[in-house]
Amino acid sequence: MDTTYPKKEKLKSRKLIDQLFAQGKSASNYPIKLIYLDTELPKGVKIQAGVAVPKKNFKSAVKRNRIKRLLREAYRLNKHQVFNNSEATFTFLFLYLGREMPTYLEIEKAMNGVLALFSKRICDMNSGSR
Repeated sequence: MDTTYPKKEKLKSRKLIDQLFAQGKSASNYPIKLIYLDTELPKGVKIQAGVAVPKKNFKSAVKRNRIKRLLREAYRLNKHQVFNNSEATFTFLFLYLGREMPTYLEIEKAMNGVLALFSKRICDMNSGSR
Protein backbone atom coordinates (compact mmCIF):
# COMPACT_ATOMS: atom_id res chain seq x y z
CA MET A 1 0.00 0.00 0.00
CA ASP A 2 1.44 3.31 -1.16
CA THR A 3 1.08 6.04 1.46
CA THR A 4 3.17 8.71 -0.19
CA TYR A 5 2.01 11.95 -1.79
CA PRO A 6 4.73 12.77 -4.34
CA LYS A 7 5.00 15.98 -6.32
CA LYS A 8 3.65 14.38 -9.53
CA GLU A 9 0.35 13.64 -7.70
CA LYS A 10 -0.16 17.26 -6.58
CA LEU A 11 -2.64 19.35 -8.53
CA LYS A 12 -0.84 22.55 -9.52
CA SER A 13 -1.97 23.32 -13.08
CA ARG A 14 -4.09 26.49 -13.20
CA LYS A 15 -5.66 25.21 -16.43
CA LEU A 16 -6.72 21.92 -14.81
CA ILE A 17 -8.06 23.69 -11.72
CA ASP A 18 -10.18 26.05 -13.88
CA GLN A 19 -11.44 23.06 -15.89
CA LEU A 20 -12.26 21.26 -12.63
CA PHE A 21 -14.46 24.11 -11.41
CA ALA A 22 -16.12 24.52 -14.83
CA GLN A 23 -16.85 20.86 -15.67
CA GLY A 24 -16.21 18.86 -12.51
CA LYS A 25 -18.69 16.73 -10.59
CA SER A 26 -18.84 16.78 -6.82
CA ALA A 27 -19.36 14.50 -3.86
CA SER A 28 -19.84 15.89 -0.40
CA ASN A 29 -19.52 14.57 3.14
CA TYR A 30 -19.62 17.51 5.53
CA PRO A 31 -17.21 19.23 6.16
CA ILE A 32 -15.35 18.06 3.01
CA LYS A 33 -16.49 18.51 -0.56
CA LEU A 34 -14.69 16.62 -3.33
CA ILE A 35 -14.73 18.09 -6.82
CA TYR A 36 -13.48 15.59 -9.40
CA LEU A 37 -13.04 15.33 -13.15
CA ASP A 38 -11.99 12.51 -15.45
CA THR A 39 -8.97 13.95 -17.31
CA GLU A 40 -5.84 13.04 -19.20
CA LEU A 41 -2.80 13.02 -16.90
CA PRO A 42 0.90 12.28 -17.50
CA LYS A 43 1.98 8.64 -17.73
CA GLY A 44 2.23 6.83 -14.40
CA VAL A 45 -0.11 9.23 -12.59
CA LYS A 46 -3.65 8.02 -11.82
CA ILE A 47 -4.84 10.92 -9.68
CA GLN A 48 -3.72 14.49 -9.06
CA ALA A 49 -5.18 16.04 -5.93
CA GLY A 50 -5.24 19.45 -4.35
CA VAL A 51 -6.76 20.97 -1.22
CA ALA A 52 -8.42 24.33 -0.56
CA VAL A 53 -9.70 26.17 2.49
CA PRO A 54 -11.69 29.38 1.87
CA LYS A 55 -10.22 32.60 3.18
CA LYS A 56 -13.79 33.76 3.80
CA ASN A 57 -14.20 31.20 6.61
CA PHE A 58 -10.66 31.32 8.04
CA LYS A 59 -8.99 34.72 7.94
CA SER A 60 -5.81 33.47 9.59
CA ALA A 61 -3.32 31.88 7.18
CA VAL A 62 -1.97 29.76 10.04
CA LYS A 63 -5.38 28.15 10.56
CA ARG A 64 -5.93 27.64 6.81
CA ASN A 65 -2.52 26.01 6.45
CA ARG A 66 -3.19 23.70 9.40
CA ILE A 67 -6.48 22.52 7.89
CA LYS A 68 -4.81 22.00 4.51
CA ARG A 69 -2.10 19.94 6.19
CA LEU A 70 -4.76 17.79 7.90
CA LEU A 71 -6.61 17.31 4.59
CA ARG A 72 -3.44 16.24 2.76
CA GLU A 73 -2.52 13.82 5.54
CA ALA A 74 -5.99 12.23 5.59
CA TYR A 75 -5.92 11.90 1.79
CA ARG A 76 -2.41 10.42 1.80
CA LEU A 77 -3.37 7.71 4.29
CA ASN A 78 -6.70 6.84 2.63
CA LYS A 79 -6.03 7.28 -1.10
CA HIS A 80 -5.58 3.52 -1.53
CA GLN A 81 -9.41 3.26 -1.46
CA VAL A 82 -9.55 5.11 -4.77
CA PHE A 83 -6.36 3.84 -6.41
CA ASN A 84 -7.42 0.20 -6.06
CA ASN A 85 -10.89 0.72 -7.55
CA SER A 86 -10.24 2.99 -10.53
CA GLU A 87 -8.59 2.49 -13.91
CA ALA A 88 -9.29 6.00 -15.20
CA THR A 89 -7.27 9.13 -14.38
CA PHE A 90 -8.84 11.89 -12.28
CA THR A 91 -8.12 15.30 -10.84
CA PHE A 92 -9.40 15.92 -7.32
CA LEU A 93 -9.89 19.06 -5.28
CA PHE A 94 -10.85 18.74 -1.63
CA LEU A 95 -12.66 21.80 -0.25
CA TYR A 96 -13.09 22.29 3.47
CA LEU A 97 -16.60 23.68 4.07
CA GLY A 98 -16.69 23.88 7.86
CA ARG A 99 -16.46 27.09 9.83
CA GLU A 100 -14.68 25.82 12.94
CA MET A 101 -11.23 24.34 13.47
CA PRO A 102 -11.46 20.54 12.98
CA THR A 103 -9.59 17.72 14.69
CA TYR A 104 -7.71 15.15 12.65
CA LEU A 105 -10.29 12.47 13.53
CA GLU A 106 -13.15 14.59 12.11
CA ILE A 107 -11.17 15.21 8.91
CA GLU A 108 -10.23 11.55 8.52
CA LYS A 109 -13.82 10.38 9.05
CA ALA A 110 -15.13 12.87 6.47
CA MET A 111 -12.30 11.97 4.04
CA ASN A 112 -13.15 8.26 4.29
CA GLY A 113 -16.79 9.07 3.67
CA VAL A 114 -16.19 11.28 0.64
CA LEU A 115 -13.71 8.80 -0.92
CA ALA A 116 -16.17 5.94 -0.37
CA LEU A 117 -18.91 8.01 -2.03
CA PHE A 118 -16.61 8.72 -4.99
CA SER A 119 -15.66 5.04 -5.31
CA LYS A 120 -19.33 4.05 -5.27
CA ARG A 121 -20.13 6.56 -8.03
CA ILE A 122 -17.24 5.30 -10.17
CA CYS A 123 -18.38 1.67 -9.71
CA ASP A 124 -21.93 2.69 -10.66
CA MET A 125 -20.63 4.49 -13.77
CA ASN A 126 -18.49 1.53 -14.81
CA SER A 127 -21.32 -0.98 -14.36
CA GLY A 128 -23.56 1.20 -16.56
CA SER A 129 -26.38 1.60 -14.06
CA ARG A 130 -26.59 5.37 -14.72
